[in-house]
Amino acid sequence: MKTEDGGPPAEAYRRYLESGRLGFQRCAGCGAAIFYPRVLCPFCGGAELTWETSSGQGIVYATTAVYRRDAEPYSVALVDLEEGFRMMGRVEDVPDEEVEIGARVALRVERDDDGPVPVFVPEGEDR
Repeated sequence: MKTEDGGPPAEAYRRYLESGRLGFQRCAGCGAAIFYPRVLCPFCGGAELTWETSSGQGIVYATTAVYRRDAEPYSVALVDLEEGFRMMGRVEDVPDEEVEIGARVALRVERDDDGPVPVFVPEGEDR
């Protein structure tokens, strides 16, 4: 199934990121916030999904620091967004082993070789 503009949901999500925003879907049938983009609601099976823009504000639900043999560690966090969905991402501008559960964070879109990447920074820092 495709989005209203004819493309797959992952393409619409990427376009949001390219514009510096976090897009997510909401089910018209049950009202659930849906992330990662899909063609059907995972809660009720409905196909009428609309796009919304997240504020990017959230709270760290879980976190870990991943250590690699020949590289610096990096954080992996689950963040509960204000709109009612949870997503995985990195928390930047904090030492990886010091990211705390319950910390308030805000979305920042960074660019790397593969395109836009959503990351989180402590709330109140410049995005």
